[in-house]
Amino acid sequence: MTPFTGSFLARARTDAENRFIHVDEPLAGLQLRCGGEIPGRVAIPELLEVVRKSRAYGLRLARKIRAHDGQEIVTAWVEVEPSEDESGGCEIGVSNWQSAAAPQEGGQRVAERRLQIDQTLAELNARLDARQNVLAVDCSAPDLAGLADEMRKGIGRPWTSFLDLPGSTHAQPLHWRLLDGAKCAIAGSTRGWRSVLVPHGQPEPGSNGFDLYLIADMPLAQQAPEPEKLAGKGKVKGGVASLGRDLSPVLRQPIARIIANAETIRTRMAGPLADEYSDYAADIAAAGQHLLSLIEDLADLEVVEAEDFSTAPDRIDLGDVARRAAGILGVRAQEKNVKLVVPQMGDSVPAIAEFRRVLQVLLNLMGNAINYSPAGSQVWIRMETAGERARITVADQGQGMSEEQQAVVFNKFERLGRTGEGGSGLGLYISRRLARVMGGELSVESAPGQGARFTLDLPGAENPLA
Repeated sequence: MTPFTGSFLARARTDAENRFIHVDEPLAGLQLRCGGEIPGRVAIPELLEVVRKSRAYGLRLARKIRAHDGQEIVTAWVEVEPSEDESGGCEIGVSNWQSAAAPQEGGQRVAERRLQIDQTLAELNARLDARQNVLAVDCSAPDLAGLADEMRKGIGRPWTSFLDLPGSTHAQPLHWRLLDGAKCAIAGSTRGWRSVLVPHGQPEPGSNGFDLYLIADMPLAQQAPEPEKLAGKGKVKGGVASLGRDLSPVLRQPIARIIANAETIRTRMAGPLADEYSDYAADIAAAGQHLLSLIEDLADLEVVEAEDFSTAPDRIDLGDVARRAAGILGVRAQEKNVKLVVPQMGDSVPAIAEFRRVLQVLLNLMGNAINYSPAGSQVWIRMETAGERARITVADQGQGMSEEQQAVVFNKFERLGRTGEGGSGLGLYISRRLARVMGGELSVESAPGQGARFTLDLPGAENPLA
């Protein structure tokens, strides 16, 4: 095989382990900016792939490569062929080198992505009022069960009174900005924890309360329960083993870590990355989210179908719940180019129900509306009182449903004939079960081509929450 004779901007040579043993500028600088070393393994993903194939096939290969070094996007034409000597490496020639400034993601967008990752990793979340007092708690970590029980018993107390903040000697609670990201020590858990506080309300952040997330510094070392220990206990209809109590916490944590790591790679928070690899990471994150949603749906199914299932009714404001749900789903709506039209601050419809369960229902209804709405459309959330009832409706501009589809849409595992990626077909079934347990109802009105309107009807309360 004849050596390169063309005119190249830069040349390089690799060994049998795909390491640079010689490299000219500007390729040398790109190697360093991509996190590599000289001498060292090729750190430019697309170039490394060409080198590998050239060695594997014993052929001269030529193609265009693209690299992202964190500041610029570089494109170049490379020609790679196996070396004629005994090194087992390749000779590389580079030409047509071009660079352009990489588009920068806005600070708000990055912050939203980081919050998504934190929400995925959180193993305890709580709703706080404007003074950081606990209003509601949800927990998925076995080693935080004691903390969650204490917080539920101590509703109305500051969340900081239930755990330790190492190194802090100030009076509690501190200003929320000082507690956002603070390290926490929790009785009964050997893991380290970090707090994340998400303020709600304008113009003063936190004037409408906070969402608290506790995130561990490492996964909980757990083992799946042995089959014989599952036999005869915790069964749902059909004899299925207790997914919620026994398997869901074990599966949720590693899957959540996979999703979070994939999102970190996809958004290039850990460093520059070619678009193709960012797309791969996005596929991994999406598949992980789908699997996690399925696990959580199956766990919820077990809970709501239990004979002794009940909720914890309280005085809630449907406007507040709707705004919180919209805040959680805001990024998804933006990605789908769907506008959420939610009740304005001050709009209030009081009801008697469990805040967490109503939020769960609204997240399902609004999430479905976003997923099946065309780009450029709107999803409306409307509230009203009717006598002693409180109602909230989620309406979309999607393709709508026929009468036959409306008759079965609340059935278990019903997906209305949809195939491929999507939900488990349990969300609406579970939502209606929750509505009825809370003394309410979930209904739908629709027509083909006219969108769908899902209405949650609940017992009303005479006065808004203070």
